[in-house]
Amino acid sequence: MSRAINRDTQLCMSLSGRPGNFGTRFQNFLYEALDLDYVYKAFTTQDLPAAIGGIRALGIRGCAVSMPFKEACLPLVDVIDASAQAIASVNTIVNDGGRLHAYNTDYIAVRTLIEQHRLSPQMRVALRGSGGMAKAVACAFRDAGFGHGHIVARNETAGRGLAAACGFSWQADMSGLQAQLLVNVTPLGMEGAEAERLAFDRAEVQRAEVVFDVVALPPETPLIQLARTLAKPVITGAEVIVLQAVEQFVLYTGVRPDDGLIARAAAHAFGR
Repeated sequence: MSRAINRDTQLCMSLSGRPGNFGTRFQNFLYEALDLDYVYKAFTTQDLPAAIGGIRALGIRGCAVSMPFKEACLPLVDVIDASAQAIASVNTIVNDGGRLHAYNTDYIAVRTLIEQHRLSPQMRVALRGSGGMAKAVACAFRDAGFGHGHIVARNETAGRGLAAACGFSWQADMSGLQAQLLVNVTPLGMEGAEAERLAFDRAEVQRAEVVFDVVALPPETPLIQLARTLAKPVITGAEVIVLQAVEQFVLYTGVRPDDGLIARAAAHAFGR
């Protein structure tokens, strides 16, 4: 039976330009399963400073931050963890007695996946994208020792800036690149207007050794489906979103669920 919300219930939330249900379903499933007096709700805002101020003023315990707010949050918090400071991007805020601590669990999740999938730092990497999430992913590869990286982005200013920050090169498209690891950090393949589009074409996937698509919804994007048909090892956005959500849960509650419970929460959140 669900715990009744009361005056002592801790509120956690998310702020996103396009609020979804994954975080709400994932976090609330774990709160109920572990009998924790928390509740989680997704929001959007047109007034970010007021929203962040509300977290502090109302004693909201934690907030997940998604695009387009990840970089704009930085001057609004009090303490910036190394995971966020290294990439100047926030995806998690924890309210500790009125002091707002910023973290980036996207970065933590990608570093974890690099280790779990035993990716070699000698691999040539083509990373498509230059936004806030691309920064987290690129910096995770940089800090894991990858030195042969290419940022592929149409936005030259953002692309060159990200490439320079990571010691990588930039180009506007895949012309001439022979990448062993393809990484999509764009909305291509995401549910909605871009759902049918591929971030990399069939020939590029065929030449690659591993394909990593950070898009989490749907869990099986067109790029991941193509890579599977070509028998390529894949890393999915579903893996990223679950790992980063677990780290957020731990930051909010101080409790780390076991692997079985995490799997059940993920299945629930994805509607499986």
